Amino acid sequence: MPASHRHPRRPQDDRRDDQRQRIAAEAARLISELGLRDYHQAKLRAAQRLGIQDERHLPRNTEIEAALREYQRLFGGTERLEYLHTLRRCAVEALRFFQRFEPRLVGAVLDGTADQHSAVCLHLFSDDPDALPLFLHEQGIPFEQIERQLRWGHDEAQRFDAYRFSADDVPVDLTLLPLDALRQAPLDRIDGKPMRRANLAAAQQLLEQDTAE
Repeated sequence: MPASHRHPRRPQDDRRDDQRQRIAAEAARLISELGLRDYHQAKLRAAQRLGIQDERHLPRNTEIEAALREYQRLFGGTERLEYLHTLRRCAVEALRFFQRFEPRLVGAVLDGTADQHSAVCLHLFSDDPDALPLFLHEQGIPFEQIERQLRWGHDEAQRFDAYRFSADDVPVDLTLLPLDALRQAPLDRIDGKPMRRANLAAAQQLLEQDTAE
């Protein structure tokens, strides 16, 4: 658009952008320091702490993720990177251990935003809903069973069984999905796109890159 046809920015636009950035930065701090994993909850809590009540100033989830990466770059230091490497090493071991379930690594350990509050999150696949809890029992692994909601489109969220346990003090989170879910990943809660997933070979390559760096 020619410059003569551009609408000049209004002071309220600059103010709105500034408040969105402040909320995103505060939400990133809360996520890092308190371990909040629900971005919507984090942005609402950040806005409340900053005394900002107009929801039009709330940042998008992608803005919060960008602020989180910047916060980790500034304040995470080598300690967070070392722990991320530990989590990724645990993820590779878990991918091997659950190989019969076609496992895929997802979440913060894969995308690099994991910290001391994060779990190793895997998607496992089987059309037998009892296969995974039976396997865990056979291996003598105590676990907590919960429900998780995932979406593949604008339809209503579907519920799936999920299982949590600890391996060498690292929390592991497993979501059991039907085999046909291997063809298409559920939507990411941050950007609404299909979730990034990594198989064992891809996770091993990520771990090797960490070591090289």
